[in-house]
Amino acid sequence: MPRLSFETPVGRVTLFEEDGAIAALDWGGKNRSRGTSSRLLLEGKRQIAAYFAGKRRDFELPLEPRGSKTDRAIWQAMAEIPFGQTRTYGDIAKELSVSARAVGQACARNPIPILLPCHRVVGAADLGGFSAPGGVEWKSRLLRHEGALLL
Repeated sequence: MPRLSFETPVGRVTLFEEDGAIAALDWGGKNRSRGTSSRLLLEGKRQIAAYFAGKRRDFELPLEPRGSKTDRAIWQAMAEIPFGQTRTYGDIAKELSVSARAVGQACARNPIPILLPCHRVVGAADLGGFSAPGGVEWKSRLLRHEGALLL
């Protein structure tokens, strides 16, 4: 599976491609720069760099996350949250007629964080959780970067 590792302001990430689409983004961890890269992965790196440089708000990449039908519906709802805005777990749950817990679990299983912006999904009273090694601190950094969190 083609992959590409690179540094970002929130740490090292590795993008994985499968069948011509981005299938996963892993946080930090081991050096995973071995393996083949591709034009798509290089474009993903370029778009992520532009996002962190404040030059891009949306990603134009083919994404193919693997998950249940419910997970994919929740991830699609996350993908529709505009840059700089948030929705609560409850907002998405109500929209899709699922439980807020199901939304939280789908966020935790999101295989393509940043590109599928689970960081834009927050609790009604707090930020909720986040899958990155830095946890909620990294979530708050991403939200501050987007101007959605002014703390």
